[in-house]
Amino acid sequence: MRKLIIAIDGPVGSGKSTVARRVAQTLDYLYIDTGAMYRAIALKAIRGGVALDASDDLVTLAGDTHIDLRAQDGTQRVLLDSEDVTEAIRSPEVSQAASRVATVGGVRHVLVTEQRRAGHKGGVVMEGRDIGTVVFPDAELKIFLTASPEIRAERRWREHQQKGDAIDLARTLDEIRERDKRDRERATSPLVQARDAVVVDSTAMEPEEVARLIVMLAQRQAAEAV
Repeated sequence: MRKLIIAIDGPVGSGKSTVARRVAQTLDYLYIDTGAMYRAIALKAIRGGVALDASDDLVTLAGDTHIDLRAQDGTQRVLLDSEDVTEAIRSPEVSQAASRVATVGGVRHVLVTEQRRAGHKGGVVMEGRDIGTVVFPDAELKIFLTASPEIRAERRWREHQQKGDAIDLARTLDEIRERDKRDRERATSPLVQARDAVVVDSTAMEPEEVARLIVMLAQRQAAEAV
């Protein structure tokens, strides 16, 4: 059966990472979290004291950075210049910084090139905010995964609570709405639904349900492509 490129886009907190990982495991595909790449650049910028509004410096930084995504024990590990930063890039500070880094067109150009190289052979589940519109506009299956801002904020808040991060739910909701606005309004690769994407609202769905639906769609698409 033909191996597809599956693009999963959507706003922060919609469940993209969890769902994409489960779909990839079920189909024995490669899972690629493109957001982790922007987070890695943001982490390096923070560590190096590079201002988040210094576009030229961020582009230079991205060009001088090596990011490696590896599967290990069913999870994706993120290596930044050979250092495992899988946990470090998930802090609230890095999350906010990554959304600003992602607005820089030159940074996106560098990382999109890497993303296309990683997934062009198919057999990949790639998630982010512009996969079906920019990175792989010809992907055989495009999913736009969404949920209400309140549910997305609660999910993100619970994630941080489980890690021991003391963050406020109301503040998390404000940050979700701020990131949504930034993602939708950025000049380069804004968050938009691809015209041929299947919209899945996960507000009242468990990740397992969403993953099963996407696997079913992928299997149907692969069978029709034979």
